[in-house]
Amino acid sequence: MNSGSNFPCAAPIYAPGKEPLPPGLTEDDRSALQQTKKWEGYMSTFMESCAVKTVLHGGAGFGIGAFFSLMSASFAYEDPLLRQQTQAGMKATQKAREIFKEMGRGMWSSGKGFGKVGALFSGIECVIESYRAKNDVYNSVAAGFLAGGILARSSGPKAAFGGGLAFAAFSTAIDLFMRRETPEED
Repeated sequence: MNSGSNFPCAAPIYAPGKEPLPPGLTEDDRSALQQTKKWEGYMSTFMESCAVKTVLHGGAGFGIGAFFSLMSASFAYEDPLLRQQTQAGMKATQKAREIFKEMGRGMWSSGKGFGKVGALFSGIECVIESYRAKNDVYNSVAAGFLAGGILARSSGPKAAFGGGLAFAAFSTAIDLFMRRETPEED
């Protein structure tokens, strides 16, 4: 190719498949490198799709909701009088089984709620980001408003609007916190 002597500031241009190889690779490794780059591109495209993001964030929300419910379940059996009334005449294994069943129901219920919120918000945000072709705080504001309105829609228009405003404010605060620049330490 052109050595660049005519245009010293121009970037070198290589024909496809003739680019310089990374250090340590030979010409025999070129086809494996191209195959690896092709599959990396496929995986990157797959992971950036809105459907995958929605499913992943819904699953993460389910896990967080179930974990919160598990942690709060430890406080549900602190009242000894209530425990004696609800579990009178039961053996220890029956008591443990009932406690675990109740914890499981609570984890499932809480996990579903958190998963629904996570999937709804991330799906809306991804669609807005794809449409706008920008990654900024306005995406999370709009997604928060829409998600909050959708979640509160059954309570009427006032509640839907208020839920949208509250969710938008919350998602804006979280997004601004996550985007802040950390002070550089010398």
